[in-house]
Amino acid sequence: MTEHAPADRYTVVSADCHAGADLLDYRPYLERAHHEAFDAWAATYVNPYEDLLADSADRNWNSDRRLAELEADGIVAEVVFPNTIPPFFPSAALMAPAPTPEEFAQRWAGLRAHNRWLADFCAAAPGRRAGVAQILLNDVEEAVREVRWAKAAGLTGGILLPGTPPGSGLPELHSRTYDPLWAVCAELDVPVNHHAGSASPPLGDEPSDRAVFMVETTWFSHRALWHLIFGGAFHRHPGLRLVLTEQGSGWIPGVLEMLDYYHGRLVAASTRAATAEAKFGAGLGELMGARPSEVWRDHCFVGASFMRPHEVPLRDRIGLEKIMWGSDYPHDEGTYPYTREGLRAAYAGVERGEVAAMVGGNAARVYGFDLGLLDSIAGRVGPTVAEIEEPLGEAPERAISPVFAKGASLRVW
Repeated sequence: MTEHAPADRYTVVSADCHAGADLLDYRPYLERAHHEAFDAWAATYVNPYEDLLADSADRNWNSDRRLAELEADGIVAEVVFPNTIPPFFPSAALMAPAPTPEEFAQRWAGLRAHNRWLADFCAAAPGRRAGVAQILLNDVEEAVREVRWAKAAGLTGGILLPGTPPGSGLPELHSRTYDPLWAVCAELDVPVNHHAGSASPPLGDEPSDRAVFMVETTWFSHRALWHLIFGGAFHRHPGLRLVLTEQGSGWIPGVLEMLDYYHGRLVAASTRAATAEAKFGAGLGELMGARPSEVWRDHCFVGASFMRPHEVPLRDRIGLEKIMWGSDYPHDEGTYPYTREGLRAAYAGVERGEVAAMVGGNAARVYGFDLGLLDSIAGRVGPTVAEIEEPLGEAPERAISPVFAKGASLRVW
């Protein structure tokens, strides 16, 4: 597989970065009717995140600093997921539970303010940022209107699909309730992104709670895949595309095999009315259309943040054209400022055209980046082919990204 790139450098696009405005900077983007309530809320809000209070917090909104640091790290473009606290939210929107009916109007206004800020933030670096718009699932018609606004506003990163964890009060993602949302995303060629973190049910703050969250959080995020597949969303909306981000990638081949097994078993059972499983498979074949692995092939992608060395040998089973590397900037677990070393750890010894696809070409295709523009920048700042080809011996002393972790193993999910 060959991607167009500078003669001796890779064009690196991070398919997983995070940004957001400083809290009070959201105010001009908030509808005037909410200003008084916002002022009262902001005056007493205490930010729970240390990284958003540190001197480095402005990486989330300082466009010039961000461009300089990403370029120094060899990255020329980014897909921008949210990070900071939008108006009226108790925490970062990615992790916040679904609002109650009483909270919805203010929370929705807060997300819309973020989206409008994000459109300006992306416009400050033309062609180099694909902003991901946020929505809520409580009101599907409002979500559809926001998708149309985001497309018109130039937010090319698509939408961030919230999770529907147990206890959320929302219909599960396999419900036809969301068909208008899938339809508008298919119509406008808007990627649907599902990022790890938002689909887990709330847990406490005991050591065991935190440990269970770390074990389970990716599984809860993966559920979007089989919910949309078994719910027939892709069959009814052939243009729909789903991206699963920062959830690992090594789990994909095994899960697809499992889903194919259940699909085949249940569809076959549906023709044998006397069996106990017949009722579970009734109508499933007509609802889904193709097998799960075929749906993955035709509709799905993975934002493989800081892809680990043990995941890379599975690239053909995952689908080479499906994999989009991400740095997770500016998070501590991301590869900054050791992206070149992270790429060496993962991709040394891999054929050049395959590396080019995974580190930039695939993301450019999914999110509509202009590779001609990005190649010209990569010719100045991109990591060299020879550099990435050299195996990494020891990880940088201060590097803490999981890409450098020793003894890592494939996730079961």
